[in-house]
Amino acid sequence: MPLKVAIQMDPIGAIDIAADTTFRIGEEAQARGHSLFYYTPDRLYWNDGRVMARGWPLELRRVVGDHHTLGPEQDVDLGAYDVVWLRQDPPFDMGYITTTHLLEHLTPKTLVLNDPFWVRNFPEKLLVLKFPALIPPTIIARDLATLRAFKAEHGDIILKPLYGNGGAGVFRLEHGDRNLASLHELFTGMSREPLIAQKFLPAVEKGDKRVILVDGEPIGAINRVPAEGETRSNLHVGGRAERAALSARDLEICAAIGPTLRDHGQMFVGIDVIGDWLTEINVTSPTGLQELERFDERNLAAGIWEAIETKRG
Repeated sequence: MPLKVAIQMDPIGAIDIAADTTFRIGEEAQARGHSLFYYTPDRLYWNDGRVMARGWPLELRRVVGDHHTLGPEQDVDLGAYDVVWLRQDPPFDMGYITTTHLLEHLTPKTLVLNDPFWVRNFPEKLLVLKFPALIPPTIIARDLATLRAFKAEHGDIILKPLYGNGGAGVFRLEHGDRNLASLHELFTGMSREPLIAQKFLPAVEKGDKRVILVDGEPIGAINRVPAEGETRSNLHVGGRAERAALSARDLEICAAIGPTLRDHGQMFVGIDVIGDWLTEINVTSPTGLQELERFDERNLAAGIWEAIETKRG
């Protein structure tokens, strides 16, 4: 049965249709006969007991420079939709958090993906703390002395903002590096948030594996290899995507975290694995679907929608 699908995302005109995961999700929905409605997060609002959005009916096509058509702008009651996708990119700031509070009022009648209550309570770099045996030595702190002690213990570390994304603000501090205090001053001058530091994993030179899970089950992985001279492996900062197989350790990690994701409505999730260690669990706006489909030569988006259609009965 055709579903009414609304997608909350960043402006659609600027996306890369060869890589954008949200585009692929919408494209497959359309191919299955579902109707699409698109709006940006700033156009989500609450009025008189209803969660509303001002946006446009949407048609997608895989044509560079001409990949979408918008229908007439209109206000809709999202409670009348079968599925709402929460797909805007972080930063995971108060604007983002407010959207989760509003979308939470749609459940359980409307299926919101991922479940906004748990998106709000499962920030990428904090959810991993539920699985301490799977992660490298990690500290979350704002106090400089505490961070210095961690650096002294582990020597070579990665320091990054707790609520950043896409590799922004990620620094490697090697043995003998004296920039911790300066970086601490920079970060704490911009926000009141703690920082996260992890022991540097030399295995990142061979890649940072992105494993995609659907309803708690792994469907495949790609390896993201940093550019020469770069610590970060994120694709949009120059990382290279490679074919990757799921290792025994990857499957062990997925088996450990899968039930938590499934039981808390996290339908589409991307985890990051370096060597044998889980570093992030991405629930806000995971990417990597199109790269994985090309490497595996499978229509994985169809499997995502089959799981959704099953949940919708």
